[in-house]
Parts: sequence; C-alpha cells; structure tokens
Amino acid sequence: MAESYVPHFHNTLGVPVIEIGAKEFMCVGAVPPFDHPHVFLDIGGDATEIICPYCSTLFRYDASLDAHAARPPECALKETEVA
Repeated sequence: MAESYVPHFHNTLGVPVIEIGAKEFMCVGAVPPFDHPHVFLDIGGDATEIICPYCSTLFRYDASLDAHAARPPECALKETEVA
C-alpha cells in the first residue's frame, strides 16, 4: 500500500489556470463520475507549468501552496473523493 497520497486536482469549474502546490500530481478532469482517465503529470526541472493532455487544463506550480492545495481551492480533490 502506498505510504503517501498523490494529490488529485480537477477543473469542474472550467477555470483557465489552476495553481497548485505539487509538481507531481493527478488530473482527473472533472469531479467523478464525470472525470476523464486519471493522468499522472510531472512538472519537471525548472518548469512551472504543464497542460493536461486530456482536458487542456493549465496547471501552474506555486511553491507557497501546500502539496494538496489549489487555487481556486475547490479544484483540489480530497483523498476520500477519489474513486
């Protein structure tokens, strides 16, 4: 069993950019059951942004946020919400 939970984020709100505090995370598209395949994304190296290949959401890394936090905060999924 995994010792830590990989942060999951969604864009049900349809915002143009989601700021997140993690460089390795999962995009689920929208809140389940309307999600797309859960995609592991990695903002590598000095990069600060990545676009989800399924839903085209732009994720921007913000080191001031907790790894499981997002701006807007509604875009972060809690571990209990992930199916």
